[in-house]
Amino acid sequence: MEKNYTDGILNFYKIDKSLLETASLAQTRCMPVFREIEETAEYNQFKVISAFQNNNISETHFIPSSGYGYGDRGRDALDRVFAEIFGTEDAIVRQSIASGTVANTVMMFANLRPGDEILFAAGKPYDTLLDAVGIRDGASGSMKDYGITHRIVELNEDGTLDDSVIINSLTAATKMVFIQRSRGYAWRRPVMIADMKRLVDKIKKDRPDIITAVDNCYGEFVERLEPGDVGVDIMAGSLIKNPGGGLCSSGGYICGRKDLIENCASRIYSPGLSKEVGSSGTDKRLLYQGLFMAPHTVEQSLKGAVFIAAALESIGFSTSPRFDEKRGDIIQLVRFDTKDQLTSFCEGVQKGSPVDSNVRPIPWDMPGYEDQVIMAAGTFVQGASIEFSADAPIREPYIAYMQGGLVYSQVKLGLLLALQTMKNNEIM
Repeated sequence: MEKNYTDGILNFYKIDKSLLETASLAQTRCMPVFREIEETAEYNQFKVISAFQNNNISETHFIPSSGYGYGDRGRDALDRVFAEIFGTEDAIVRQSIASGTVANTVMMFANLRPGDEILFAAGKPYDTLLDAVGIRDGASGSMKDYGITHRIVELNEDGTLDDSVIINSLTAATKMVFIQRSRGYAWRRPVMIADMKRLVDKIKKDRPDIITAVDNCYGEFVERLEPGDVGVDIMAGSLIKNPGGGLCSSGGYICGRKDLIENCASRIYSPGLSKEVGSSGTDKRLLYQGLFMAPHTVEQSLKGAVFIAAALESIGFSTSPRFDEKRGDIIQLVRFDTKDQLTSFCEGVQKGSPVDSNVRPIPWDMPGYEDQVIMAAGTFVQGASIEFSADAPIREPYIAYMQGGLVYSQVKLGLLLALQTMKNNEIM
């Protein structure tokens, strides 16, 4: 006799049947949303396959290079594939770009000069960029040290870009308008592609000299279009997030106008060397295969996020976005009443991990963050945010920022174990 959903879980884990019933009902509610996610994923999968085929990708592109990396066909072809997928003229994709923060920092430094101003159009940037910009003093070598100034325009109350204030805030010194696509550590909606298009069109109408830039982390393949498709000049992201498909062990990308990418190459390597150097050192197969898997992996992650929202909303927790809201990134926010609820929830998420499930996460000081941070992340790749994880700064309001999920089933398990841990600790 075929076992049902509840029986299968109980074969391996001790979870209260009331929580299993909550999960089962939530999953049923999610089915119409799942279908929409599947349709978007299929569209993006066709787009990726088409880019591979248009660039004649073969097994020879996976071969590593050494030394200077001259003539690295696989490296150069991967740049072209990324550019096609993300709707831009050019791209630079390198394993040596350690994170999304590094990719965004290169993007800014490479295209700004002393006396230029950068306008942050979606509020204060993500915590780890504060030192790079000089918003937070203390880090040597910030843009502030080089005479690059910044201003910040807050989002509207509904979380949308405040187009009129942004346009009116542009000055003769403004060289770059920077849009952070995802929500970062903030209770707000992500910036949707349609929002970007509207703002970019307005900026380009009167100030075509201004560079429009997007931190694309957590947003790749969530919608059918990417920032480059709607006129954004340059964008950056991490390969251990969405576009790495859970297979890349390191790396980042920058896609954009050819002249802007040339500047980035000069920043990463040296002026005059352009993208002609930079050996891969290791087999590039996982870079290609991760990108190939990315639309499917993002689909799994989004389904997990929708399920989390539906289940937690049904038992009284505040979530953002709600389970049936349109999504622009893979992040799911959950608000808790107390620090103990938050840390207990993260402890349960860790228990649902395939790696380091025996570890108990605790709040700790982390480089680049203003507050202590708790991170539940039993991942195959250290810090890979496309793998199921939950992290949170220890500050009010107590919000868990959940993201990723290579496999939808693991997200379900992680949530159930998180709720069970809270229940065991008598704080739910």
